[in-house]
Amino acid sequence: MEGIVVIKCGGSTMEQLPDRFFQAIAEIQQKGKQLVIVHGGGPAINSMLERLAIPSQFVDGLRVTCEDTLQVVEQVLCGQINKWLVRRLSEHRAKAWGVSGMDGGMLTAVQTDKPLGLVGEVKKVDAAIPLAILSHGYLPVIAPLAVGTEGSQKYNVNADIAAGAIAAALGAESLIMVTDVPGILAPKEEGTALIPKTNPREIEQMIQEGIITGGMIPKVRAALDALSEGVPQVVICRGTAEDLLRVCQGETAGTAIVSKAAQVHA
Repeated sequence: MEGIVVIKCGGSTMEQLPDRFFQAIAEIQQKGKQLVIVHGGGPAINSMLERLAIPSQFVDGLRVTCEDTLQVVEQVLCGQINKWLVRRLSEHRAKAWGVSGMDGGMLTAVQTDKPLGLVGEVKKVDAAIPLAILSHGYLPVIAPLAVGTEGSQKYNVNADIAAGAIAAALGAESLIMVTDVPGILAPKEEGTALIPKTNPREIEQMIQEGIITGGMIPKVRAALDALSEGVPQVVICRGTAEDLLRVCQGETAGTAIVSKAAQVHA
């Protein structure tokens, strides 16, 4: 299916998203563009874990997930954040339908071999459910949880990684990663400067040089995976209506990561 744009909304940006963002989503949908939202919920998960006296641990920007943590992740992502997003979208006349990656076995994963506990690496995306939702004129809003290949175990999946896998499975024309920074920033003599366009080779170089660090690393790794699976571009940008509209119209915003090595930033 052509004309699909997958939007990943980070948990750190969720409460900062202005009304105009949701209005832009509705406008884009009403013009016939097919949108899919995959969301995180890190701060809300951290807050609930703190209330329950369950410690939060991270390795290379990824959450370590024990059984107790997984129960909280499911509760917050599926019961709180997902329905909040659907409600906000509906308030602005966007047609939204909330699901999780576990529903219908949309996301199938195996446990990562990294020391992260019950965190899954996506092995398969069944696109039937999001495509069915899209075919009825709704925008799928997807919480990034997955079922194990045996069908019983559930896994926490990093939202960036889930969004990349879903974008690839849907043959999306773009994956937009909405975050709390304007894109990938490079150090300059005075402060930093936005990198408008880059490619996988430069991404690897920036990781080695320490320009890309922390939580941005899994984000760009997910972007590179999506590119390798055929997604033409991944855009990292702020959650402004202007950036969203520009990307959906084929214009530039934030940092565009593209697979063609010739298309590099100045």
